[in-house]
Amino acid sequence: MMKLFQYDTCPYCAFVRGYFSEMGLKEGKDYELVEASRGTPGREEVLRLGGLSQVPFLVDGDIKMYESRDIVDYVKSKIQKLGTVT
Repeated sequence: MMKLFQYDTCPYCAFVRGYFSEMGLKEGKDYELVEASRGTPGREEVLRLGGLSQVPFLVDGDIKMYESRDIVDYVKSKIQKLGTVT
């Protein structure tokens, strides 16, 4: 399952969450939201996995990416190829 490291007041995170919703993705089924505001264990995991303290950050198996538009494009492409995300 994909993990999206994010926090609620981040506009770039909201952009990704909005597209996930538009694509019909369901939290807990297709992806997991991980709280990653400053000072949280989620933010430390982002830094450990990706090297930058930046969100949104998507982890999907070996795929790791930061940029909100790149995340949306990747998930759209994955849905087109597989017909599903999980």
